[in-house]
Amino acid sequence: MFSDYVKIYIKAGNGGNGCVSFRREKYVAKGGPDGGDGGRGGNIVFQAEVGKDTLIDFRYKRKYVAENGGNGAGAKFHGKNGADLIIKVPKGTVIRDAATGKVIKDLSDDEPFICLRGGKGGWGNKHFATPTRQIPRFAKNGIDGPEKEVILELKMIADVGLIGMPSVGKSSLLSQISAARPKIADYHFTTLSPNLGVVPVDESAFVCADIPGLIEGASDGAGLGHDFLRHIDRCRLLLHLVDISQSEGRNVIDDLKAIDDELYKYSPELASRPQIVVANKADALDKNSVDVDAFEKYVAGTGRSLLYISAATGEGIKELIRFVKTELDKLPPLTVYEAEYTEEDDIKPEDTPEVTVTKDEGVWNVEGAWLYKLMGRINFDDRESMAYFDKMLRKYGIYDQMEAQGVCDGDVVSLYGFEYEYVK
Repeated sequence: MFSDYVKIYIKAGNGGNGCVSFRREKYVAKGGPDGGDGGRGGNIVFQAEVGKDTLIDFRYKRKYVAENGGNGAGAKFHGKNGADLIIKVPKGTVIRDAATGKVIKDLSDDEPFICLRGGKGGWGNKHFATPTRQIPRFAKNGIDGPEKEVILELKMIADVGLIGMPSVGKSSLLSQISAARPKIADYHFTTLSPNLGVVPVDESAFVCADIPGLIEGASDGAGLGHDFLRHIDRCRLLLHLVDISQSEGRNVIDDLKAIDDELYKYSPELASRPQIVVANKADALDKNSVDVDAFEKYVAGTGRSLLYISAATGEGIKELIRFVKTELDKLPPLTVYEAEYTEEDDIKPEDTPEVTVTKDEGVWNVEGAWLYKLMGRINFDDRESMAYFDKMLRKYGIYDQMEAQGVCDGDVVSLYGFEYEYVK
């Protein structure tokens, strides 16, 4: 079964809790606190896998949760870091945020993508010992891993897309020019899912996609076309096949107009993509019943090139392949969708987030639900991540609330165990 659109729930692992422990050894006086930190929660990682061509696996499992970090232990033992959960998807899968529809990542390369980072582990009590607080009997809990619903949308990676009405010979042509072996039969919608084939040309090659037949109304959901139009979004060149023999009783010009109209309704940008009109079944053409002159005049009027072939006999196939390769060499590379979704979209509050500011033994403790969520996405060992953290605190008024409660330059501030010296 073919599947190319699915919504799933993903959650990164929670950070492990810090430990409250004190060193107790024979002959060791005043051992002090030695509680270890909790481990980091596992990340949610997406990886494009060559050979995968469907999202069918996600129809039966919709929830993906990474491993939680282990709790800290005595003797300053650090909790185990949670294992990353690697989710393998077909190459060309676009990840979107389910709430906004924005593109998070286009997995068109082989690089793994960390979609959600695991929660940070909590500090053990060894971090909280001070000259005035020598026996800290508390530690910090780990930060919960973020969660979200995402949409996985497969957009096949192909240079050339074969489009046209049902039974015009798209699958037959693909089987002639590549090693692909799609099902071929003389009834409509024999092809129920897109097929890819690699077409060799001299010492190079291009990828061709056979898209299930379109019909009038496909952009509104009629037939199968609505489900598979997304697979020609990336194609640099479209081969628009028509049945020049009119063996099914349809007018070849009307077929061209109908498919052009459906493409435009779906995406004006896609409709403007370079096209070559391929008149198939030339071996069965009867010029007494088909007005070839009118057809050629109409195609010329649209500015498209026209080639005659016969997928059944092989007539014109070599010429078509070489012409397609020549045209591809003139066109820009495949489309890769730029990310539209940012971390700020994920944590942007509807109103000004509130925090509680309290002072304990000279340290200002700042806590709040939004702040807790924000900290789960910050890498405190990375300068850029810290700069982003500072920007968010200023932008959403956290510093203003702290100063209103009496926090001044040089004061020690603790944000869920992360301590630093406050500077305006």
